[in-house]
Amino acid sequence: MFNLLIISEKNASVTELCSRLVRNGYSCPVITDENEAIEQITGRDPDLVLLTTSATRIRELCQKIKQKRDLPIIALVTRAMLNSVNGHQDIDDFLVEPYDITELLCRIKRLLNITADNDNDELIKCGDLTIDLARYEVSVGNRPVMLTFREYELLKFLAQNRGRVFSREALLTRVWDYDYFGGDRTVDVHIRRLRSKIEDSNHAFIETVRNIGYRFKKDN
Repeated sequence: MFNLLIISEKNASVTELCSRLVRNGYSCPVITDENEAIEQITGRDPDLVLLTTSATRIRELCQKIKQKRDLPIIALVTRAMLNSVNGHQDIDDFLVEPYDITELLCRIKRLLNITADNDNDELIKCGDLTIDLARYEVSVGNRPVMLTFREYELLKFLAQNRGRVFSREALLTRVWDYDYFGGDRTVDVHIRRLRSKIEDSNHAFIETVRNIGYRFKKDN
C-alpha cells in the first residue's frame, strides 16, 4: 500500500477526498499543523504529499518538504492561485479546484510510478501487480493484497523468474528451502490460494503447465 500525506485544513471536501483515496487502496492521514507535517514526513515515510492550502503556505511547505526528502508533491489550488504555483520548482504537479478525483488518481499513480522506477531493486512490477520488497507488500491495481509469508515468498520467486517453468519439486526446494514431508501437492494448495487473492477476470499472472508445474506469465 502506498502512503500519502494530506496537508490541509480539515473540511468536508478534504474528508471526502481522503475517503476516496482510502477506497482506492491508499493510506492518507490528514495533517493540519505544519510542524507535525514535517515530523510525519521525517518519521512515517510517506510516498507522496498532497497540499491544499494558501499559495504562500504551499510554497513554504514545498521548500521545507524538499529540504527534508525529495518527495513528489501535488498541490490542489484555486484558479486565483495559479500564477503563484505554476512553474514552482518544488511542486511536481497541481490540479485546479474543483478537480476530478479520477484525474487526481491518475496523476498520483503517474508520480508514484516515476518514483518507483528510480528504485527498481525494491519493486517488482508486472502489469498491475506490484511487489514492494522493502515493505513486504503486494498490490494489484493499487488494491492491497494480504498474503501469508509462504504465499508472498512463492509469488516473489515466480515473479522474479517470469516465463520460466518450475516443477512442484523445484518450488518446494527453492521456496520452502527444505524437503517438505507433506508432499508436493502443498504447492498446488498455495498456488490456488495465491490466485484467489491476486487474480480476477482482468488479471491472470500464474500459468499451469500441464504435467510439469507452474510459471509466471512472461508478458505481464
